[in-house]
Amino acid sequence: MTESASDKTIDSTVENQTDSAIDKPVMSPVDKLAAQALESQIIEVIQTVYDPEIPVNIYELGLIYAVEVSANGIVDVKMTLTSPACPVAGTLPGEVENRVKSVDGVIQARVDIVWDPPWTPEMMSESAKLTLNMGP
Repeated sequence: MTESASDKTIDSTVENQTDSAIDKPVMSPVDKLAAQALESQIIEVIQTVYDPEIPVNIYELGLIYAVEVSANGIVDVKMTLTSPACPVAGTLPGEVENRVKSVDGVIQARVDIVWDPPWTPEMMSESAKLTLNMGP
């Protein structure tokens, strides 16, 4: 199938548009699907990261606040810790970053620790609560 000149114009226009609210390029539907698939793979790999003191992965603990994937493979993860004095505060973000970078299609990964909102046990999944005997 050949591309017409008008198709190329539309494609380049979409690539150069930005969402003014967040100043990120607007993704085409194909790019959005690819980013969603990549995000699913990233979440799967994040679910293999555990706080060594808690038998639940950090995703189910509710420590991951956001995973943002751009069309060009740059991933931003916003996460928190159970407390600022968490014994793995110095190593856990780096472990998350390395695991995310290991996913095919990820070009760059950035992990930001955020403290707002502060983590509470209510942020855990139902599965995590049951594992830790905190369920109903």
